[in-house]
Amino acid sequence: MSTRRTFLLATSGLALSSVAPRLLAQPRFDKSPFTLGVASGYPQPDGIVLWTRLAPDALNGGGMPDAAIDVTWEITDSESFRNVVRKGVERATPELAHSIHAEISGLQPARVYWYRFHVGGATSAVGRFRTAPATGAASDKLRFALASCQQYEQGYFSAYRHMAREDLDLVIHVGDYIYEASWGSNRVRSHGVGEPMNLTEYRNRYALYKSDADLQAAHAAFAWLVTWDDHEVDNDYANDRSQDLDPPDEFLRRRAAAYQAYYEHMPLPAWARPRGPDARIYTQAGFGQLARVFVLDDRQYRSHQVCPRPGRGGSTVVKDADCPERRSPDLTLLGAEQERWLHDALDKSTARWNIIAQQTLMAKQTRITGGEQGYWTDGWDGYPQARERLLGHIAARKVSNPIVLGGDVHNAIVADLKVDFDDTKSPVIATEFVGTSITSQGPNQKITEAARQNNPHLKFSNGTQRGYTAFDVTPAQCNARIRTLSRVTDPQATVSTLASFTVAHGKAGAQPDSA
Repeated sequence: MSTRRTFLLATSGLALSSVAPRLLAQPRFDKSPFTLGVASGYPQPDGIVLWTRLAPDALNGGGMPDAAIDVTWEITDSESFRNVVRKGVERATPELAHSIHAEISGLQPARVYWYRFHVGGATSAVGRFRTAPATGAASDKLRFALASCQQYEQGYFSAYRHMAREDLDLVIHVGDYIYEASWGSNRVRSHGVGEPMNLTEYRNRYALYKSDADLQAAHAAFAWLVTWDDHEVDNDYANDRSQDLDPPDEFLRRRAAAYQAYYEHMPLPAWARPRGPDARIYTQAGFGQLARVFVLDDRQYRSHQVCPRPGRGGSTVVKDADCPERRSPDLTLLGAEQERWLHDALDKSTARWNIIAQQTLMAKQTRITGGEQGYWTDGWDGYPQARERLLGHIAARKVSNPIVLGGDVHNAIVADLKVDFDDTKSPVIATEFVGTSITSQGPNQKITEAARQNNPHLKFSNGTQRGYTAFDVTPAQCNARIRTLSRVTDPQATVSTLASFTVAHGKAGAQPDSA
């Protein structure tokens, strides 16, 4: 580890201790320690990651003693828990905020299981998950939901209540699980404090979000795959640069705290555990012969955004004439190592459908500013050569049925992806679905309609409604239902399907379903 990284570990308070905490053998709690619910993630044909965190006083640091506590978990093949098929003990330590990441093996593929935790006479809520199909199995379906962007103050998490009632195998969350800052209008809830800067403050922010009953219901109902975007740390950050141009070492200490809190509150496997400001979370997950999901990280390794406003980092909208460096081939959104890994993994995939889960809109979205074309620098439009490298590779290697998932822009978008968006004859080589936000306020419809007119490869765009997208993947097709709420500021909001699109096997490009 570099001297700089060692320094950051030490000064952030996140250095790994060689001294084991004392063990509290028989804890007793005045109230349930399972206030943040349960979760599962990263399903394998024979296993799963189970998560919970002991936090009887969740919004005030957790309320746990400075001691390790053994937590029992059990898995059953029936909701009644009559037949426990796996059981074990995991140690919750103060070092990880008494969170549990139990990595279970020995299960059967493509099976539904139920699980729960016990500690000190307390029992958690029951969770449910489905293991992945066996490697090489001819699976006939995969059902999952796409979620992102859940600003706690701007609405209720009613979308998750409705999602939990769907018949799904998986949830894929592509970032902005928390928001570090308050913004927007007509807020219905409050963070109660300012931006988190240290580990305790990030832990409290996650605890606030995860105390929501509807979010807990969706975690308990399905296994999740997750990645982060910017608001898990700081708006528009890029690698070691914050939007406020904080000194890099100072910002990396903040990033280290944010990354650890993220790990502590997600059903992530041990290999994703951060070391200071570094954490590899990009990965892939297989679902038999039917599908392979590639989960990317476009924040940690990206080049700094080009042509920022004076005295600022982060995004802006630029014109080509004013910012020729936008087209530099040296710019990367994924980093050279992750980019090579993705190309290699796509080459090796034998899945019928290849699903790339990443954070933002990949399709080009020309904006008209001052009568000229402009481009937003925080998304793929700020890194057009990196986008061309990825889409060019997909086209050249004839990757089977590529589907790109995105979030970030608070706008439900369906798009055709091309290697060259400026060439009307350039073939469609992949299909993109960007989910609207769970709660975060989006652009008005006038803006989205203007974007559609200027970008004919955008086949659908709606930024005024909140919700999620539900997918049904079969060997023959991939269907996407855009599910939106009646009103995000109503905790009892209803849900309906705003639009539905289908991609046929072997033919890139989504087609609208008839009403």
